[in-house]
Amino acid sequence: MKFGLRYCNTGRYADPARAVELMQAGEAAGFESAWTVEHTVIPRGYQSAYPYTSDGRLPGGEGDFLLPDPLIWMAYVAAATSRIKLATGILILPQHNPVIVAKQVATLDHMSNGRILLGIGVGWLKEEFDAIGAAFDNRGRRTDEYIAAMRELWAADAPNFSGRYVSFRDAFMRPKPVNRKVPIIIGGHTEAAARRAGRLGDGFFPGRGLPMDLIQIVRSAARDAGRDPGDVEITVGIPDDLSQLSDYAAAGVSRVLVPVTGVAGLARKVAGPEDLLAWRKTIERYVSL
Repeated sequence: MKFGLRYCNTGRYADPARAVELMQAGEAAGFESAWTVEHTVIPRGYQSAYPYTSDGRLPGGEGDFLLPDPLIWMAYVAAATSRIKLATGILILPQHNPVIVAKQVATLDHMSNGRILLGIGVGWLKEEFDAIGAAFDNRGRRTDEYIAAMRELWAADAPNFSGRYVSFRDAFMRPKPVNRKVPIIIGGHTEAAARRAGRLGDGFFPGRGLPMDLIQIVRSAARDAGRDPGDVEITVGIPDDLSQLSDYAAAGVSRVLVPVTGVAGLARKVAGPEDLLAWRKTIERYVSL
């Protein structure tokens, strides 16, 4: 089982020096990955329901908090580290041009020596889509197509793609990712996200807890698509009761993430970079890293 750090580009770690300190401490303590989050804008008074709280509001309410762009934040800390993987958890893919995202992610993977994980989701905040000028209603279909287009750009020498939303021919794109691919982890807490992960994803990252019903959907969808369900890594947040980690391992969880900021409702979080080695030692009492 692998362990990573979550919410790394929020709050105090928007500060460049603190961000580097956190990543270097996480790397030294043996954490496998660091995960960022994304919102480009959060319009005041939004009516869309955040899916992970009972009141439908973001932790912190209206969204007036520090949240740097995840890819730029990752590029900054990549230059100050050498081993820890850097992940989006998640990037709201249908808000972006997939050709540009493919180029940005390939460049970042190339320059970090293959350390990028691309977690993506379809988004929930319609007001944000409206502000960006992105279509909201067809975001699921566009996400599926964007994934295919990005993989073509990463893998092919002279990429070609003809879809409903994306089209290009002999579109040279350099540099390529180190392995001519970047793992794509599907985030979300819905049956649609679970099916997408099974059909298309290298991993699945549900928003909260260990939703075995969704994980079973992932595995069923993978089999239906002719894939090995074991090839879809499951990433989840750390439980409040660390003794449950052995149950998580038995359920086939590949990666567990520890929060590093004081997001409302999270009982267990890292107090600061100085706390990371102690966290590793605590985890090792329950499961092998």
